[in-house]
Amino acid sequence: MNYGELDLEDKKDIGRLATWSVSSDKIDHGIELLWDNDLETYWQSDGPQPHLINMQFEKKMPVQQVSFYYDYKQDESYTPLGISIRGGTAYHDLKELVNVELEKQTGWVNISLEDSPGSGRPPKVFLLQMAILSNQLGGRDTHIRQLKLLSTREPLRTDNDQSPFISPVFLNHTMLR
Repeated sequence: MNYGELDLEDKKDIGRLATWSVSSDKIDHGIELLWDNDLETYWQSDGPQPHLINMQFEKKMPVQQVSFYYDYKQDESYTPLGISIRGGTAYHDLKELVNVELEKQTGWVNISLEDSPGSGRPPKVFLLQMAILSNQLGGRDTHIRQLKLLSTREPLRTDNDQSPFISPVFLNHTMLR
């Protein structure tokens, strides 16, 4: 995990491919403010902790990094302290990927994900959940100013690449026996 600038090197934002939901929100501080690219706006939770942000994909997606903007100077007790990032195929099988405790900082928080510790591979998930477990100064509700889901950039195919649908391995499995 690092703080500072949004780390986009060799990554693409896949957040627009997800269907988003939250456990709660305040009027005029809804979920749509998580991806409006304005650091002055924020989603605000409303209710008991943990506060949940759920991101569901239509197909399994590799999520390499979760990045969000964090502003302790403006948000004080609304600033998250303890966060758990969970992934799985549905709500019933979510597995904790990362659990972090944040410092009193301002800037982008970049949390790298791995499907298993030390593997270096991003987990492929249908559902990613960010749970805010606690806030700075014992606050109840939370503010998140922006949230990005980043994945690895896939290499571009060239004309001389063999299509996977006409490879000998694929063709061996296309006949009925």
